[in-house]
Amino acid sequence: MKTLNDFDFNNKKALIRVDFNVPLDEDYNVTDNTRIVSAKPTIIKILEDGGSCVLMSHLGRPKGAQDEFSLKHISEEVSNVLGVSVKFVSDCVGEKAEQAVANLQPGEVLLLENLRFYSEETAGDEKFAEQLSKLGDIYVNDAFGTAHRAHASTTIVAQFFPEKKCFGYLLAQEIESIQKVMETGEKPVLAVLGGAKVSSKITIIENILDKVDHLIIGGGMTFTFIKAQGGQVGDSICEDDKMELALDILKQAKEKNVQIHIPVDVVAANAFSNDAETQIVDVTKIPEGWQGLDAGPKSIENFNKVVLESKTILWNGPLGVFEMPTFAKGTIALGDSIAEATKNGAFSLVGGGDSVAAVKQFGFENKVSYVSTGGGAMLESLEGKTLPGIAAILD
Repeated sequence: MKTLNDFDFNNKKALIRVDFNVPLDEDYNVTDNTRIVSAKPTIIKILEDGGSCVLMSHLGRPKGAQDEFSLKHISEEVSNVLGVSVKFVSDCVGEKAEQAVANLQPGEVLLLENLRFYSEETAGDEKFAEQLSKLGDIYVNDAFGTAHRAHASTTIVAQFFPEKKCFGYLLAQEIESIQKVMETGEKPVLAVLGGAKVSSKITIIENILDKVDHLIIGGGMTFTFIKAQGGQVGDSICEDDKMELALDILKQAKEKNVQIHIPVDVVAANAFSNDAETQIVDVTKIPEGWQGLDAGPKSIENFNKVVLESKTILWNGPLGVFEMPTFAKGTIALGDSIAEATKNGAFSLVGGGDSVAAVKQFGFENKVSYVSTGGGAMLESLEGKTLPGIAAILD
């Protein structure tokens, strides 16, 4: 696996695919700069080598060139994060972009305009990728969030750099973190899968059953498993058409000697509202008119024991509707347990939109080993798929 450390960037121009698809407010201020901060180590390494950086990214899903999606809006924030004045050019291919790159001196950073202003980017167009390739001596992919897309800038462009392509620090760290969970992690290995639907996690569950020793199932998925085994779930979310599948997963787990842990009690509510009436009930006896919206105290206690005994932990999905404070206790308690296990030497990886949001909201970001930056890419990795953006560098 070639990384930045395999190259000397002195007097070289690095064409870097970053993921600066960051949220903006109505005045075009960046409201969360995590993705920019994540790319900083890669950019600084190249600058310190005596090289220059040409940054390319997408922002949103524009239809053609739309000012609201212009990367000019984020150039100031990129400058602030890097501590370097970042130049901006209002195109990403063609004469204007090539001239801006030609003028770039060692130690300087240039931000190209939004790649998705061209439909050729998402189409994976080879001629567009070739135009991009003229803008650098070495291609660096540091955008895990888009590594599952075979777009021009994430995958196709790599073929124009047969010997001069590598992973940036962020993407390399993402790959290593997933490998730790899926291949090289110290046992016992635990996966915590939460979220609303079994259907969205089927392929992940089936792929990781060979790799884990324990599997905690939480969130709305719980009720499909409980109902499939004859329990009463009241008005809880449940995929009736996935009950056979749930039973099959339990059977497979038993055959593979994987211990599955499902909540034994839940915080049930008489409405999907933070102000609803609540009661703690046995997960198999939820009354009609009530729905389970969080893990109960006994479940939290059980899960805590499993987490603290584990040496490698994957967390993907919350245990309840954490966006409402009344139903956030299970997710917070799980975060506390994983933080404690990490402090005691376990490796913990958090990935997937909702769990990353929970980790940030409740202040666990620096208490786990690694927080993945790519939702869809992370899930496809856990499903066992080879991501095109990664394959293109390994090729």
